[in-house]
Amino acid sequence: MQTACELTRVVYNSAAMEPRIQYAKTTDGVSIAFFTLGEGMPLVSAPHVGVNHIQLEWQWPEYRAFLERLAQKARLVGYDLRGFGLSDRGLTDFSLDARVADLEAVADRLQLDRFVLFGNNDSGPVTIAYATRHPERVSHLVLWCAWARYWDVFSASQYDAIRSLVDRNWELYTETVAHASAGWSESEAASRIASLLRQCVAPEVYRAAAQATSEFDVTALLPHVRSPTLVFHRREYPLVGVDIATGLASRIPDARLVLLEGASAIPFLGDTGALSRAIDEFLSEGEEATALAPAPSGLVTILFTDIEGSTTLTQRLGDAKAQEVLRTHNAIVREALKAHGGTEVKTMGDGFMASFSSATRALECAIAMQRAFAEHNEALLRQAQDEHTEPVEVRVRIGLNAGEPIAEDEDLFGTAVILAARVAAKAEGGEILASDVVRQLVAGKGFLFSDRGDVVLRGFEDPARLYEVRWREGE
Repeated sequence: MQTACELTRVVYNSAAMEPRIQYAKTTDGVSIAFFTLGEGMPLVSAPHVGVNHIQLEWQWPEYRAFLERLAQKARLVGYDLRGFGLSDRGLTDFSLDARVADLEAVADRLQLDRFVLFGNNDSGPVTIAYATRHPERVSHLVLWCAWARYWDVFSASQYDAIRSLVDRNWELYTETVAHASAGWSESEAASRIASLLRQCVAPEVYRAAAQATSEFDVTALLPHVRSPTLVFHRREYPLVGVDIATGLASRIPDARLVLLEGASAIPFLGDTGALSRAIDEFLSEGEEATALAPAPSGLVTILFTDIEGSTTLTQRLGDAKAQEVLRTHNAIVREALKAHGGTEVKTMGDGFMASFSSATRALECAIAMQRAFAEHNEALLRQAQDEHTEPVEVRVRIGLNAGEPIAEDEDLFGTAVILAARVAAKAEGGEILASDVVRQLVAGKGFLFSDRGDVVLRGFEDPARLYEVRWREGE
């Protein structure tokens, strides 16, 4: 077996921010090349089966700028996967335990007591496994376009096609996978990725790594992740659907889901600003769960969500499956609240109460929620058709009202709140209902309403005028 030292050993010293490459030794005797950059809380990025060459990657301006951006607020740690880049080559063991051993070696070599862990694509299962084995060391877990089980993402025919193309035409395979990962519009970036991939690993080693990756399944570990977790995904990424990301977030306790626009699975391509800001906000919240943000005073818009038929759903699915549905609902709602400036006031079993200082943002948030639920349900329907099973849709009622509630003990009380809850109760699954005051507050803002007429609400003597918010495209 060639050693990393026999291949190359490079030390960067031409610029203050450039990293120095060092080596860590795994428990099975493999030399793993790694670098550190910046100061502060350590952030360890676990590599995936793809471009792994910390020397060549650093020479890519966009990638270098992305790393330097992360290193402004953290001590960034990156390393090459065994068999790739500057780590030991000629290896055949790429099992989940071996991949975790690589990560353990780097963390132990640097004596990291506590750090942020970043998993990308197939390194997602690796970081999840590490986080459950060493919960005391992982302060935060960040997952990017990741998944828990290989066969949830790829079919047997796709896997066979991958193996066949690797064997028959390595260059064509690297070009194909690079374009699929970078996005078909990123032709120049994809060509560079393909070239780097061919330089950092031999085809037979790549094939062995891909074979081992196809056996990854950490689904059973997801409920045992104790670290605060942030799940990123790009909506138009063709290889891994949004339903995979929502499923991942729903199974990890209190995980947060952030969906970004774009088709690239490469984090430093596309809207890197939104990614960096979300990571900064996530890490700045501290290692312990923070209390709910104080409810705003004065005129606020109150939003309620409620899962339609939750009791019947629990009886039909059982407690465990029903809890997965609830986690999906929670992840989607919390992502929308975060994206639109909403304050989570409290949860009520199968629903949320939230507040907004702006009626416009409240309606935009409600529409974003229903569209996310619709995307999730469409993905479940396609999966059920393929598997000949019955789909389990998440149908959510949303109601809004505006007023001046009483704020006390991080909660809201009063007539405005009660009326918002009653409005939500009148909605059907997939609907958004708003009071007349909300409609008037957003007049001229481009929202479409359908007049539902005067409706009698429980506990109120006078009927209330309600309006359905039209959120589906083409309505």
